[in-house]
Amino acid sequence: MGRLENLDKTVRLKQDEYERRLHAAQVRFLELRLALGGHVNGGDIGPGLLVVMEGSDAGGKGGAIRRMVEPLDPRHYSVYSYAAPDPRELRHHFLWRFWAKVPGRGGLCVFDRSWYGRVLVERVEGFATTAEWTRAYDEIVQFERGLVQEGVILVKFWMEVSPDEQLERFKSRQGDPLRSWKLTEEDWRNRDKRHLYDEAAEEMFERTDHALGPWDLIAADQKKFARVAVLETLIKRIEHGIELWSA
Repeated sequence: MGRLENLDKTVRLKQDEYERRLHAAQVRFLELRLALGGHVNGGDIGPGLLVVMEGSDAGGKGGAIRRMVEPLDPRHYSVYSYAAPDPRELRHHFLWRFWAKVPGRGGLCVFDRSWYGRVLVERVEGFATTAEWTRAYDEIVQFERGLVQEGVILVKFWMEVSPDEQLERFKSRQGDPLRSWKLTEEDWRNRDKRHLYDEAAEEMFERTDHALGPWDLIAADQKKFARVAVLETLIKRIEHGIELWSA
């Protein structure tokens, strides 16, 4: 069985536990963010922090990101959302468009989708040749290792929802005039190819999970649990990254 099948999607949090753990995690994340940015502890700047958010369509990435940055000063972070590359970006190496947005020391960036599109949607939809997406695994791992070795804490999340929960979220968006913009024909087409995307994701985990950039899979059928799990996992990764930085 693959990692997606082994993920327990039945986990749930009650409202009171959700509120308690979310608040505690947000406070701790704020403390860590201020420390990394040199806003406390005498102004010493720590490593940069790059959070990569991937996952199923309607997997709850946006909601998790909102809870992540909610306690922060807007001047202290950036969030970038990546879709298909534009014509100018297509003239360059596929990693080119991400380089300039990678945080420097003391910075924080969240990527909503990332370079993993090369081995997911570009692979499944045929936008990249077999040779291109096959060699991308090693290119990505070397890229990520270089970032970490130069002073970036890299945290990679995959938020996974079951097909039934995904369908319910699609229908909910479709019926809501304030959220229907989030649902496109492409989302429905991707759902029809879900088995192909799952296969691509499993190979991606296998070939791009490394010591300096491990994958954290989050069961996201319940939004409350997923949001807390993302923040609590992020805190552990930051604390570990600070230990490595200080060693």
